Amino acid sequence: MSAPEGLHVVDPEPDAPEVVVLVHGAMDRSSSFGRMARHLDGVAVVRYDRRGYGRSAHLAPAGLDGHVDDLLAVVGDRRAVVFGHSYGGVAALVAAVQRPEVVRTVVAYEAPSPWRSWWPAPPAATSEVDPADEAEAFMRRAIGDRYWERLPARTRHDRRSEGGALRADLRSLEGPAPYDATTLPVPVLGCWGSETTWWHHRASAELAADAPMGEEVVVAGAHHGVHLSHPTAAADLVRRGIARSGLHALASR
Repeated sequence: MSAPEGLHVVDPEPDAPEVVVLVHGAMDRSSSFGRMARHLDGVAVVRYDRRGYGRSAHLAPAGLDGHVDDLLAVVGDRRAVVFGHSYGGVAALVAAVQRPEVVRTVVAYEAPSPWRSWWPAPPAATSEVDPADEAEAFMRRAIGDRYWERLPARTRHDRRSEGGALRADLRSLEGPAPYDATTLPVPVLGCWGSETTWWHHRASAELAADAPMGEEVVVAGAHHGVHLSHPTAAADLVRRGIARSGLHALASR
């Protein structure tokens, strides 16, 4: 398999038989993993912008199935440890169910589970709401009004333009669970930050408890954006996943 045409992929070692793949969440992009990737010196790290975001913004937004297909195409026939942040964690878990022979371990940082009865209801949204306004509201909740208003006008424009991708992400997680955690066939690290919301904490803890080869890992002092605030600790999560994977080439780097 090869990466879909037009998908922005950063793959400095395309011939490496074993890789770490970083998958970003909603309203994010691969460049936000830059500092984290630098703490994985010597490891074959692959990053990409999910369709509808960043340098893949020209591609039409996709649902969860499409993002899983993209992830598996990026991995190809290589063996991988996949670090999925937030929505990216859900895509990684589904990919592991579909192809456990290549997705050998999933490090899921605060992967959401809105199909759970206890998950907080999202803000009301209707088809009349402008997706750009929805994207801005999401960013304001994530980073705060003050930081949002300090962003350059071009950056705010670009983020607002990703509203369609955000809406597709959120809608693709509506309905039943896309995977059964009790049957996950690979090691899974359910990770969360000590300063995060109670629902991200609970989702990560339950994932780790339910997965047959699950492990719960807490990052002290971290909120949801661990790769931005605690890049060294986020890289340590990946190295922990590598140790669980049995991938000898990655472990020896």
